[in-house]
Amino acid sequence: MDAEDLRTQLEQNGELMTAVSEFDQPIELHLHDTEITDETVTLQLTDGVLTFDVDEIVGTWQHTHSLADLGLE
Repeated sequence: MDAEDLRTQLEQNGELMTAVSEFDQPIELHLHDTEITDETVTLQLTDGVLTFDVDEIVGTWQHTHSLADLGLE
């Protein structure tokens, strides 16, 4: 995955879901708590900091919510 593409996607959408090879669950990135350098992604969590290599990201997609997701359909 290209770091510049990740930064652009995150800036355009404000949040971004990522599939990271070293984790079983997708990681949700937000513009306000994520720093993407050329080699790493650092995510500030409420109880710590998560850092992983950009090269470990195997996919991304825009994170959206629907009324059904919120039980308001």
